[in-house]
Amino acid sequence: MFRTGPRNLITDVAGLRVGNASDVRLRSGVTTIVCDVPAVAGVQILGGAPGTRETDLLEPHNSIEAIHAVVLSGGSAFGLDAASGVQAALRERGIGVEVGGFRVPIVPAAILFDLRNGGDKDWGRYPPYRDLGYEAAQAVGLDFALGTVGAGTGALSSGLKGGLGSASTVLDIGVTIGALAAVNPTGSV
Repeated sequence: MFRTGPRNLITDVAGLRVGNASDVRLRSGVTTIVCDVPAVAGVQILGGAPGTRETDLLEPHNSIEAIHAVVLSGGSAFGLDAASGVQAALRERGIGVEVGGFRVPIVPAAILFDLRNGGDKDWGRYPPYRDLGYEAAQAVGLDFALGTVGAGTGALSSGLKGGLGSASTVLDIGVTIGALAAVNPTGSV
């Protein structure tokens, strides 16, 4: 039998906080997981047209051994800018790998395709995702909204609403496992 953590959210894993930022007019948004201390991470990239940033760093043979945050964003390739906003917020807090007196926050990101969901994508010269990433990083906490929020704001599932979901479980040995997903599949439902 599975036993959930107290919140049944990924933030039941000690040291993780989550923040969301949404633009309802755009019908898109950003979710970030910020680590209280640098964390080892891994990745498996699936899908027909994946979009990622800094995920190559997560290979075990590379010199960067830990990350400071992870970003999930709408906006397709434009959404990868959200990681720059999260980096800016973390750098303001003095978080990042020390490189010659300069802090470089390590923030891998992945995006979902929500460009055809009817939102106003006429944002002008620069897409809004960097600012949304910054807002999400400023909003991190242990409790956070699910559903049509953050990276799940514009998510769809074959015409039905997708969204942001999270869960946790506590194993009998005391280990807590958490998950966070922005659900935006294609196909029949």
